[in-house]
Amino acid sequence: MSKYYYLVAGLPELTLEDSKLSYTVADFKTEIYPGLSLSDQKLIELFYLKFDNQNVLRLLENKDANIDARGNFSQEELNNCIATIKEGGEISAKEFPSYLSAFISDYFNTSIENDSLLEDHLAALYYDYAMKSGNKFVSSWFEFNLILNNILVAFTARKYKWDVAQHVVGDTEICEALRTSGARDFGLSGEVDCFEQLAKISEITELVEREKKLDMLRWDWIDEATFFDYFTVERLFAFLLQLEMIERWIALDKEKGNQLFRSIIESLKNEVQIPAEFR
Repeated sequence: MSKYYYLVAGLPELTLEDSKLSYTVADFKTEIYPGLSLSDQKLIELFYLKFDNQNVLRLLENKDANIDARGNFSQEELNNCIATIKEGGEISAKEFPSYLSAFISDYFNTSIENDSLLEDHLAALYYDYAMKSGNKFVSSWFEFNLILNNILVAFTARKYKWDVAQHVVGDTEICEALRTSGARDFGLSGEVDCFEQLAKISEITELVEREKKLDMLRWDWIDEATFFDYFTVERLFAFLLQLEMIERWIALDKEKGNQLFRSIIESLKNEVQIPAEFR
């Protein structure tokens, strides 16, 4: 396992309350990423794939759309992959993530009109792909977020009397419990350590406050999970996760935050049947 004494020692200290940053996720990609071992680069790429996911969604709608430069792939590379898959061609998993190829293929071969369902399907594929990374911390991080997001969605769906199963993504035992259980706690109080915290967070009506509480929960999870990782790729991955949280909060003022989360709630209210192949 590679050790990055100099790199980690040179990273700035971060707190979720930081209001200014002298370093960004984009800086990390250009300055630190090239100096990592090939295997560790592959792990770090899992973080940046979140931007590729959004870029693919944009380019499927409009091949000339502006994309987020923080992704692993350029606009030309993504458009070439999309065109190849659309024409029935195949792309090596060594060149392009297999889950993105599968998603693009599904996009062209399955009729689905609701954007939120497309994003849910892509998220499910992404989480499943990342949880198979082979790195304990990275896999656990994605599993933790899958659990967190699904539990909150389940609480929201139950509150508004929607079909919970229509909104839960992923294929794990916890996902299945959320889809099928009629118990108040979905039978998960003893299975998920942070279940009670999530139950309280789900009751917060001020949406920006709610999201801040969630990020605090994520931040604490990261700190605890990497407590004994000092100069490893796990520490670098954790730094990226926390840096991205701060960047997002600096860019998101309270009014914009409320608008964002209201739009999320509205999108959930649009009850649309998910095609069987997406379940």
